[in-house]
Amino acid sequence: MAVTMNDVARAAGVSLKTVSNVLNDYEFIRPATKQRVQDAIAELGYEANLTARSLRSGKTSMLGLVLSDLSAPYYAELASKLMKAAARHGYRVMVEQSDAEASAELGALQGTFRQLTDGLLFTPLVVDADAIAARAGNKPVVMLGEHILDPRFDLVTMKNEEAAAALTRHLLAGGRRRIAVVGANTGESAGTAGLRLNGYRKALEEAGVPFDPALIASAEWRRDTGAAAVAGLLESGVEFDAVFGLNDVLALGAMHQLLIRGVKVPQDVAVAGFDDIDEARFASPSLTTVSPGMDEIAERSIGLLLDRIAGRETSEQGVHVEAGFELKVRESAP
Repeated sequence: MAVTMNDVARAAGVSLKTVSNVLNDYEFIRPATKQRVQDAIAELGYEANLTARSLRSGKTSMLGLVLSDLSAPYYAELASKLMKAAARHGYRVMVEQSDAEASAELGALQGTFRQLTDGLLFTPLVVDADAIAARAGNKPVVMLGEHILDPRFDLVTMKNEEAAAALTRHLLAGGRRRIAVVGANTGESAGTAGLRLNGYRKALEEAGVPFDPALIASAEWRRDTGAAAVAGLLESGVEFDAVFGLNDVLALGAMHQLLIRGVKVPQDVAVAGFDDIDEARFASPSLTTVSPGMDEIAERSIGLLLDRIAGRETSEQGVHVEAGFELKVRESAP
């Protein structure tokens, strides 16, 4: 027999109205009461009739998440954390992979995906702010990342430049002076890669270490390209005593290439990354990296989007949030 709202109310020791308020994310509920109801829902395996609720309230209790590539560990881990954060508020998350294609990014703002969701979490890589604004209409949208910095949109991101500078300072403090960067172009200054490169250059300047464009290796953000970029540096004869991969998979690919060529890590070359994906802890040697506050990004993103949906956040200007970060010093760059 299917579990009903009455069953949940009895198990939690609350009224049917209270269960309904929790399911509809009513804001004026004591946290302890809300937790009791959520615990009862989880224990009994209650599933709300979303179709009926949608007809009554005009809401689906579904959020949309648009990511470019779910095979990228950072995005996969972020998606998992966003889903868990949404579930704590009684919401589920639908995921759309855009493959960094404009048609897919714009498609999420119209048609079935739009109709099935109350609001969107968006990581656009191709389309611009005007295109999104023209299609979003009154649909709440929270941007993730740095591709679009527009006052019309709420944004949750990380302290890319500050964190990259802190990691570079750590490498410099360890005596490294020839720090190669994998994953950026020399003249890049915007977007995620550009901001991290800016942080690297800032730390070099502070330490009086000259910037050498020969140490910057362009690469798509994958393991194989990280390995290929370091192979190219080694074969070019450029001297370096550290590698800063602009994300962890680049750093892991770079470290693999160094090790198979007999280069000792960290004795000969230190290696560091960015993102603190799960694999970083279990690499051999374990990877020094930046933890960009993924839990905070998930919590703040979901909270901001739900505030927009419920009308609790009404500012016309977008709210911009930067999550904190932490250096994770491990074996690859102690």
